[in-house]
Amino acid sequence: MPAAPFVAKLNEQIGHEFAASQQYVAIAVFYDAETLPRLSAFFYAQALEERNHAMMMVQYLLDADEDPVIPGIAAPRTRFADIAEPVAVALEQEKRVTDQISALVGVAREHHDFQSEQFMQWFLKEQVEEVSTMGDLLKVVQRSREDPLRVEEFIARENFGGEEGEDAGAPTPAGGAV
Repeated sequence: MPAAPFVAKLNEQIGHEFAASQQYVAIAVFYDAETLPRLSAFFYAQALEERNHAMMMVQYLLDADEDPVIPGIAAPRTRFADIAEPVAVALEQEKRVTDQISALVGVAREHHDFQSEQFMQWFLKEQVEEVSTMGDLLKVVQRSREDPLRVEEFIARENFGGEEGEDAGAPTPAGGAV
């Protein structure tokens, strides 16, 4: 059985993951409106990934016979000054999520909830990748602010954010991956 404080924090994190998903949809829509299809596709894929993270957490709680809470979330930010600002928002969001995931591991450890701590290990690893990816993308977008098609070319050339295949160690999302 997961420790009650961990369950409470994990339910909060489910909300954070859904909020991250919605923010990425809003960013994707911004890039869609700017006719930047590769940036848009990248963020639509990120939105799905964040949604699946929330559903992995839901499945963990279901498997542990705990009640998942699906909270309402605040509206995402939808207006941006230029093409770099949405990526800066995404990078800050990923840094915040990294802190939240680390805090969840700390709660599990503090309460000797070793199963929950082990469950969170995949998310720790995932956040290293997410922060790195957004940091790299921000550098490229900042350099290409005046010529957004260079970002599109970079994403295509480098297969940036492309499918890497399924991670066999990833937790299973509730309802299966979409």
